[in-house]
Amino acid sequence: MRRTIAVPLASAGAVVASLAVAVPVQAHGYISGPPSRQALCAQGRVPDCGQIKYEPQSVEGPKGLRSCNAGISHFAVLNDDARGWPATSVGSSVTFTWTNTARHATSNWEYFIGGTRVATVDGGGSQPGATVSHTVNLGSWSGRQKLLAIWNIADTANAFYSCVDLQIGGGGGNPTPTPTPSPTRPPTPAPTTPAPSGTWTAGQAYRVGDQVTYGGATYRCVQPHTALPGWEPPNVPALWARI
Repeated sequence: MRRTIAVPLASAGAVVASLAVAVPVQAHGYISGPPSRQALCAQGRVPDCGQIKYEPQSVEGPKGLRSCNAGISHFAVLNDDARGWPATSVGSSVTFTWTNTARHATSNWEYFIGGTRVATVDGGGSQPGATVSHTVNLGSWSGRQKLLAIWNIADTANAFYSCVDLQIGGGGGNPTPTPTPSPTRPPTPAPTTPAPSGTWTAGQAYRVGDQVTYGGATYRCVQPHTALPGWEPPNVPALWARI
């Protein structure tokens, strides 16, 4: 027998508002390497990004857009070209890696510089892996460029968007992330010591093979990352496997 629970309107509004901020979005995907603008925000390399810091995988909008924020107003920072986004120095051939925290059936991936589509990769309507990499030839381009990558979903009208700032012509085929201006040496990687007591902790850097407990269950890290709120192990199977 169902029970009806009455909630005062003011309280209900507060609950809905809090849920809109605090409940993790069903994870989707974004370019993690070379780091996209949302990845840089999630890593804390660009400050004051707002909500996108906590959900870099959620830049989802209708297919056919050409904006970094997918038309989402609270992700508008991603469109700000004057923000001082670090650019990654790359050669003429660049491998882009998507981190897919939900594996949607895929129509294709598209890559644009300006209004020019520089590459398309067919998804065949199938589900991709937890990570997907595409090597794109950017030999016709040089200097600092903003690349827009689009993941078109096969069974919905939506797509996911990521903008990546590149310094093309830096030599070599594998991208090496370097802030702008280029530093004299690579940045020191974040410490990767497992969290104290083996419990999952937001802000902690994890390595492949690290084990944590969360909600009474044990999980093993399957992809190196720095934990963010909303990336609790049960929510991100691309990062954690239950054991």
